Amino acid sequence: MTHVFGATSTTDEVLAGVDLSGKRILVTGASAGLGVETARALVARGADVVGAARDLTKAKKATQGVREAAQASGGSLALIELDLASLASVRAGADRLLADGHPFDIVIANAGVMAPPFGRTADGFETQFGTNHLGHFVLVNRIAGLLGQGGRLVNLASAGHRFANVDLDDPNFERAEYDPWIAYGHSKTANILFAVEFDRRHRDRGVRAAAVHPGGIRTELLRHLSPAEEEALIASINASHAAAGLPPFVFKTIPQGAAASVWAAVVAEADAVGGRYCEDCHVAQVQDGEGLRSGVRPYALDAQRAEALWRKSEELVHEHF
Repeated sequence: MTHVFGATSTTDEVLAGVDLSGKRILVTGASAGLGVETARALVARGADVVGAARDLTKAKKATQGVREAAQASGGSLALIELDLASLASVRAGADRLLADGHPFDIVIANAGVMAPPFGRTADGFETQFGTNHLGHFVLVNRIAGLLGQGGRLVNLASAGHRFANVDLDDPNFERAEYDPWIAYGHSKTANILFAVEFDRRHRDRGVRAAAVHPGGIRTELLRHLSPAEEEALIASINASHAAAGLPPFVFKTIPQGAAASVWAAVVAEADAVGGRYCEDCHVAQVQDGEGLRSGVRPYALDAQRAEALWRKSEELVHEHF
């Protein structure tokens, strides 16, 4: 009998009875929040996890519990230094993984930043687009050959993709006035479109890709929001919920948020989630309309837009895949 999971399901509930011994999984952002919990849940089932993090000292402290879970289960955790806001760092990290040569069964592109003040990455890209999308674009494509038959890519996206479609004409806010939420929307839509196009390019060789929205969770992702800004954001979500006849917004716990990632990576059928956007441990319905509600905007799954983003991303990073 197939288990039905939902918004309150946790990582341990989703992975109950699952044996991941021998599976090798890359998780970016393994120094806090969802990344740490994702790694813990996977190694607790025997997986060998490689955690990528910008700050290795911080990651080592944050993953003490992950190493303890790995020791108890027979899994393992290894950490690599990788700063998604620097393509030199991304390429160096990818080169180390390629030189190592060990294949991956799953890549979970978890790391990200949300609504910071305007800034640019080491390569001159707007911070959110450069970190959330382009850093992962280069990393995943460089190591794509390490994903073999049955492999899977999971991109962490967000309901925030509903703030804005990706802007292929001005992705770095060189002309438009910067708005942190519009920029976040650009990057999160890009995460979904990247999964759509990666899935199209690799599904014939048995590798699939999906995007997931983990839900609203109190993690370091909120560090750029003041209490007043957080309150205003929740009020806007609740207003759209009320208009749609939905209950008020409730924060998820970290294990509930990370459940979406492990569900899409391990439990869901590949054909069901390939090229799709998922939330609350199910494939989301296409849903247009204003406000932050459940579902995915049509533009985020548009195949032509996904291909155009791929080409634009290659142009920006000066690398073809």
